[in-house]
Amino acid sequence: MKFCQREKERQNEMKKSRFSEEEIIGILREGESGSSVKAVSAKHNISEATYYAWKRKYGGMDESEAKRLRALEEENARLKRLVADLSVQNQILKEVNAKKW
Repeated sequence: MKFCQREKERQNEMKKSRFSEEEIIGILREGESGSSVKAVSAKHNISEATYYAWKRKYGGMDESEAKRLRALEEENARLKRLVADLSVQNQILKEVNAKKW
């Protein structure tokens, strides 16, 4: 079960956006400057749902804050993998130790 969850997390991490954080923030600024969400979405070939998801995640950020967010998300994912691997190793050691007694 844990293996499947870790595999899904790794696949989600590997998904790359067509747009960088800077581009996403630029697209959001277009929408804030008076263009309709529908027009901005059509112009950049994205769905309105994607626009609103980006707005929820990046709304009010500048480029440096978005880069910092990305770095923190990557570090968090790396640390989660590390904890999962250490938990597996710990469980194996407990099982080996239990067999000795």
